[in-house]
Amino acid sequence: MNSPVYQTVIVGGGFTGLFTALHLAHESYPRSVILIDQNERFCFKPLLYEYFDGEMDSFQVVPKFAELLQGSGVIFVQDTVKSIDLHQRQVKLVSENSYQYSNLVLALGSVTGYHHVTGAKENAFPFWTQADAIALDKHLRRCLHTALQTEDREQRQKLLTVVVVGGGPSGIEMAATLADFLPNWYAALGGNTTEIRVILLNHGQEILEGDINDLLRQIAEQELQKRAVKIEILRGAEATAVYPHAIEYKHTDVVKTVPTATTIWTAGTSTHPLIQDLQIPPEHRDHHGRLLVTPTMQLLDFPEVFAGGDCAAVQNTSLPPTAQVAYQQGANIARNLKAIALGDDPQPAKVNIRGTLLKLGVNDAAANLFNLFEVTGEPAHLIRQGTYLTLLPTPIHDFKAATEWLDEEIFHHHLAPGDVGKKVVQAVELAGAGVVGILVARKLLKRLGDEDKEK
Repeated sequence: MNSPVYQTVIVGGGFTGLFTALHLAHESYPRSVILIDQNERFCFKPLLYEYFDGEMDSFQVVPKFAELLQGSGVIFVQDTVKSIDLHQRQVKLVSENSYQYSNLVLALGSVTGYHHVTGAKENAFPFWTQADAIALDKHLRRCLHTALQTEDREQRQKLLTVVVVGGGPSGIEMAATLADFLPNWYAALGGNTTEIRVILLNHGQEILEGDINDLLRQIAEQELQKRAVKIEILRGAEATAVYPHAIEYKHTDVVKTVPTATTIWTAGTSTHPLIQDLQIPPEHRDHHGRLLVTPTMQLLDFPEVFAGGDCAAVQNTSLPPTAQVAYQQGANIARNLKAIALGDDPQPAKVNIRGTLLKLGVNDAAANLFNLFEVTGEPAHLIRQGTYLTLLPTPIHDFKAATEWLDEEIFHHHLAPGDVGKKVVQAVELAGAGVVGILVARKLLKRLGDEDKEK
């Protein structure tokens, strides 16, 4: 099936792809827009842990594309892309359909990277999609039930041991979440929660090393030990093989094994296969194989093609592979697509890093706000929840109000120097999305008042 050539095709419905589509709809883009993704639902990955542990519902974390795009004019196609021909300007699908484009947006993100570790892809659980969360949930519940019924001590210990590979933000958030709710699950079945082990296997000596969240390392180290089950951190441990009932790792040139029925893989990502297959020479890619793009988010050799998110790298710029970068790039790409359609010049994309948010267990988190100060515990949890809930993509009739409020109130206001307590309250009121901000502000004001009394 060949479609009219004057249309924009967006490949990938992650943050960059979806927010590009929503912004184009809001901006009354004069060309038709087609969004292609193999999944029926958008996955708000930062909140996938909340969906996994039952804190949030599916309609909040994994809403259907059809519902999000209802009334927007964007055509959603659920299909898998087989190939992309940049020279013929054609996207071919597994269904044998194909689409010609006048402009293309590559927003394919990245895929789980197993780094050639033996058995990792076959035996470890990834945590990337709704299907991953459901599969892991079913597996863990089955392990707990089986452990309760077995009298073999070694077998029970294996079933109650979970190993998380990777000490980056995903690994930290996963380990902290598991260490809080697994004991609750097991206790509800009548099990002994002291038998549960959560192990974090970290290749380096420091968790969060080289990550945008490294400023929160000390807080994360402390909070990981405050969970319902203390998390065991194995440092300098390189995973070498994953088996159905054990994981093998190397520490100081000594190979060791941990018996476990559950290995969860959060140790990095790899370039999407479709991006690897594009007719782009190595010199126009970064050292990870991602596509180099100009400051306007266009490919060097194909200016009609835009790319953003985890599959692209802006020339001479270092940006972290986070949601806040991806959705801002989506907005910038949309503006430049409209400019081109109207005969104007595209403008360099502007991306502002507003701090970081790290989940550290059920109802617990850490937040680094504007690199000015840090908030921890329940207040940080409320800030994180409120901020992400504000960012959740909504149907088109609510999109304008939500994004304009977010842009003006949170992202374009800069906190003035002054009392730290006032800064915290200001940031919380801005980032906490209404009621959440008020609740946190009250808590912080009370805490500050109590501290003044003690002084």
